[in-house]
Amino acid sequence: MTPQSQYRVCQGREIHFMRWGDPQLPVLMAWHGLARTGRDMDALAGALSDRYHVICPDTIGRGLSEWSPLPAQEYCLAFYEKLAVSLLDQLGVQQLHWVGTSMGGAIGLRAAAGALRGRIQRLVLNDIGPELAAPAVQRIRSYAGSPPAFATVVELQAYFRTVYKPYGWLSDEQWLLLTESSVRRLPDGRVTPHYDPAMVMQFEHHPHDYDQWPQWDSLTLPVLCLRGESSDLLLPEVLRAMGERGPKARLVTVAGCGHAPALNTAEQIALVEAFLASAHPATS
Repeated sequence: MTPQSQYRVCQGREIHFMRWGDPQLPVLMAWHGLARTGRDMDALAGALSDRYHVICPDTIGRGLSEWSPLPAQEYCLAFYEKLAVSLLDQLGVQQLHWVGTSMGGAIGLRAAAGALRGRIQRLVLNDIGPELAAPAVQRIRSYAGSPPAFATVVELQAYFRTVYKPYGWLSDEQWLLLTESSVRRLPDGRVTPHYDPAMVMQFEHHPHDYDQWPQWDSLTLPVLCLRGESSDLLLPEVLRAMGERGPKARLVTVAGCGHAPALNTAEQIALVEAFLASAHPATS
């Protein structure tokens, strides 16, 4: 089935999302990272769309979703959780699985312990946990808060290839998609990443947003946590604790990646697929 691009008004804000697969299939929410868009999930969604109805939103302030007029209040996990609930309710989704990269995983963790407790059946966290390494947060803020502008899209792609090198291997076609699906043109004609720079206000006005050990310890659902082997955001000791506390996650280290695996290779997709499939035993 050809993916569909759709919009809904959630909490008074227009949210864009892609829908993959038959709506009658089990639902998988696939949520992107901090400065990215839902199109980052194309490879995963395309591979799983024969077994799942995959929903890939653009977070408010990213991609084709509306920018918040109240950035200090709305660029935070609590509001993102409300957007997720509103979107799912409007689509009539009662139960789902959740795959989230970085920020998208943090939203899923919060929702699984909060407003979507009991509705999220399985949770996949891609290089994110209930505690973040402060130096990595500062690194991300340094580039996300002041996005550069370039004369050409080719120059922007070169920038993306540098700043997102920790994603691991991407084909040339995937790098082009990553660029073309997250570019906007400025009034002066230059191009820049397609997000609201004010979204980094989250770290200023909600400094403890990503401190989620209480939420983690309350979880009882199955959790898979992927960590890029050289990730500077999810440290090895935090990963180990995630396997020992709360839901006692299944832990996998992904070779050749930092923060965060792009979920674009056959091996990475197979990890997610196998974990989700274990919730749906084959019938004779």
